Amino acid sequence: MTKEINKEILADFRENLNQDVTNNVLKNAVAQVGVFNATENPEAKTVLNPSFNIEVDTGKVSNQKHSGRCWLFSALNTLRNDFAVKNNFKDFELSQNYLSFWDRLEKTNYFYQEIIETAQLPIEDRKVNSLFSSPNGDGGYWQFAANLIKKYGVVPNYVMPETAVSDNTTEFNDILGKMLRKNGIELRGMVNSKASDEEIDQRVESMLSEVYKLCVYSFGVPPTDFELSLRNDDDKLIAEENITPKEFLNRYFDLDVSDYADVTNAPQKSKEYHQVYAIETAENMVGGDTQKFLNLPIERLQELAIEQLRGNNPIWFGNDVLEDSDRKNGYLMSDLYQYDKLFGIDSKMTKGLRLDYKQAELSHAMTITGVNLVQGQPNRWKVENSWGEDVGVKGYFVMDQKWFEDYVYDLVINKKYLTDAEKAEYEKKPVMLPAWDSLA
Repeated sequence: MTKEINKEILADFRENLNQDVTNNVLKNAVAQVGVFNATENPEAKTVLNPSFNIEVDTGKVSNQKHSGRCWLFSALNTLRNDFAVKNNFKDFELSQNYLSFWDRLEKTNYFYQEIIETAQLPIEDRKVNSLFSSPNGDGGYWQFAANLIKKYGVVPNYVMPETAVSDNTTEFNDILGKMLRKNGIELRGMVNSKASDEEIDQRVESMLSEVYKLCVYSFGVPPTDFELSLRNDDDKLIAEENITPKEFLNRYFDLDVSDYADVTNAPQKSKEYHQVYAIETAENMVGGDTQKFLNLPIERLQELAIEQLRGNNPIWFGNDVLEDSDRKNGYLMSDLYQYDKLFGIDSKMTKGLRLDYKQAELSHAMTITGVNLVQGQPNRWKVENSWGEDVGVKGYFVMDQKWFEDYVYDLVINKKYLTDAEKAEYEKKPVMLPAWDSLA
């Protein structure tokens, strides 16, 4: 291919543009207000009416601030709803910082073990490259949260509140990333120089101690036990002088994270429906359960979501919030921005093609807390976000049905709502996808 952009081609471009006098007006308008402001669908306010006929009674939204912990906030939102119902405490909040501390330490150990396992592969190997590309970020999946909750329990927010670092993890991520890459290089060298298993284990423990110290300085010391003292909405005191995080989980919550399955909609030729998948290296804990996805048609995800909401339970869901969304107003609406009409182009792709060709991204996790049904079919959904109360309707967003179909990729559903066949499918050994798969 040797075709260049030359003067003749550029002259044709200019001539074509100038043939339509409206182009100059549109050019000025777009330049002044931006593409999205110029093309936002005026029907959004009408279509995305924040009223729902099935709704979980939830409280104030949380705020992940400048961090990538949406998956953890959304998971704890589902858990805190269980506490709120059981203990009559609407605006209760769990400590995200507490589990985030353990997540970073567990991810570090997982990274070190993977580096040791792959030490004899060349650095150009795609799996090795993936490990070093993201040795320890603050993103994650539902199962990451479930693993942490089962191992470490939970604590109220006042026991381990947010810090300046947990609110803004950019600097911490940079420092930890440098530490882990340097340590990973050292561990590869130890393996390839035939160091003994005992020597490698001792060095890993020393490295983990360094990361533990970094986490303590940044997030605080995670409690081994704490004083429980909460006054619920009936002014009843919930108190214990001394309780561990796991005791608190077991005594005050009915929800069991092991009862939930992650169902996904990935309509790609490379992925079959009713097949369970997992992603290589998409884990946060040595000894934890593997993040699995049962691939189902979008219509089935919709049915399951409605059933779970009817049972008064919110739904963790992974999505691409970067597409067709208005953060300020809390709109999630397909064709929210009608730039195809403005520019006279066609940028539309099917969901499967967007996944195949990297247009799609699982960029965020939120919580579905309501739905509006018309003749039994949904036309909009209520979404609890974790971006604070200054966006949307006091932090809640409204999602239209087409956005659900286009940009919702997975839901976390209680297994009791699955058919026996779906439960059996979910329990099968998953097909392992590479670390660079579109679902990663």
